[in-house]
Amino acid sequence: MEKAFEELQIKDDFMFGAVMREPGFCKQFLERVLGVRISRINYPNYQKTIDLKADAKGIRLDIYVWDEEGNIYDIDMQASETKNIPKRTRYYQGMVDLNILKKGEDYKKLKRSFIIFVCTFDIFEEGRHIYTFENRCLQNPGLVLGDDTVKIILNTKGTMDDVTPELKRLLDYIDSSEPEDEYTREMEKEVESVKKDDKWRVAYMTLQMRYQEKYEEGLERGLEEGAHKSAMAMLQDGELSYEKIAAYSGLTLEQVLEIKENPGSYNE
Repeated sequence: MEKAFEELQIKDDFMFGAVMREPGFCKQFLERVLGVRISRINYPNYQKTIDLKADAKGIRLDIYVWDEEGNIYDIDMQASETKNIPKRTRYYQGMVDLNILKKGEDYKKLKRSFIIFVCTFDIFEEGRHIYTFENRCLQNPGLVLGDDTVKIILNTKGTMDDVTPELKRLLDYIDSSEPEDEYTREMEKEVESVKKDDKWRVAYMTLQMRYQEKYEEGLERGLEEGAHKSAMAMLQDGELSYEKIAAYSGLTLEQVLEIKENPGSYNE
């Protein structure tokens, strides 16, 4: 069951996305994760506003930014444990590259990119707070491919002493701990500020309505396919009239006759 807007925390993808739209929070987040100084970050224009169209397509939950050197960062919050994150990093990487490189442009224009997933669970179960991946040679792990792609998976449940105190405090805060430094305290204030903003409330409700519509569409589609398969089975048995098949399957007589003539019509 989806959370009420008032119950959202920084570890919820919607709230994380809302807070990270503020350059100061996003910039310092990247600096803590990567251990580097970033002079400035830039956002695509479509991420600076909230699109409240009925289909909610304008509400983007992951954060896509770049710095002055052209490095690209795509950040995503993942609070629901799932096994598809490695494949999702691959998909995100492909989308980033397609966004950078226009059709016909030289691949040399591809910039260095970082795909960052913030997880509230340990996908690899090694106790690390951070898992960093680059493409390397299996025969010689010291040989880096040099394709300028980096994938980072953060784990708020880490147990190792493997990150800076600043990053540890950030991950602990995301994992539902109290803020322990100025940055996380300011982040918590921003969370509360978002909750008081009607613009964000409407955006959240719009997104939840869209998810519900998709769920109901899928459920309805599943029921239709089930009824169709049931009617097909009865037609193949050949023991019932078309009228009885319609009554038992819940379909109309016209639908049953269509299935008889075109058995694959329910996939259309």
